[in-house]
Amino acid sequence: MTRFKDKVCVVTGGAKGIGEATARRMAAEGGAVMILDLKYEEAQAAADQFMGVGGFAQAYACDVADEAAVRDVFAQIETHHGRIDVLVNNAGTSGPSGPIEDIALADWRALLAVNLDGVFLCTREALRLMKATGGGAIVNISSIYGLVGSADAAAYHASKGAVRLLTKATALQVAKLGIRVNSVHPGFIDTPLVQDYADRSGQHDQVLAGLVALHPIGRLGRSEEVAAVIAFLASDDASFMTGSEVVVDGGYTAQ
Repeated sequence: MTRFKDKVCVVTGGAKGIGEATARRMAAEGGAVMILDLKYEEAQAAADQFMGVGGFAQAYACDVADEAAVRDVFAQIETHHGRIDVLVNNAGTSGPSGPIEDIALADWRALLAVNLDGVFLCTREALRLMKATGGGAIVNISSIYGLVGSADAAAYHASKGAVRLLTKATALQVAKLGIRVNSVHPGFIDTPLVQDYADRSGQHDQVLAGLVALHPIGRLGRSEEVAAVIAFLASDDASFMTGSEVVVDGGYTAQ
């Protein structure tokens, strides 16, 4: 397939996990992929890999919570490519866990800065270019934790729930401008973020087994499975979808 031929696709948090799988999928389908990540060396390694198999990718160091940094990177993309056709707001962090009364305000704000402010800042810059060129697609990565609650991740829930409704509000704002905006809500996916969560618990194997047990399908998801859904929503195959939320969770929220 060449669904992204002649399209400029920006993927934040594209060095690892779901972001890397999404960038790889879009490059394989003909897209010119801009990989934005706080970890530039890992982003560059991913870009080099995609170039080595015939795709096109560029890496940019970017902290999505830094307004000036976001503006600078998007300005560079505009200078080099003149347009943005697809934005995947994937960059995120898990942040503080535990009871609300034990969460420091600084930790709360740091998580929201990445998971929510980052989506806002990148969307704002992308929309300016998409409006100028007559259309585009934005896919925001929320979570099942943007749909349902748990007892120990209040900050993460707050950020991902906000992304869900920011998606819908943005979709309505730009629906008549040829720009579509949708959200994806993964369950627990076997990514570095989930592995880090298990490591920090001090009981890695037991925690992973517990996460597997939450999914009726009987396993964690794979980054490539989420990337396939993201690519669909970003492509013209989803041309009548905007403001939608697509759950990729192995049955987690069906219970």
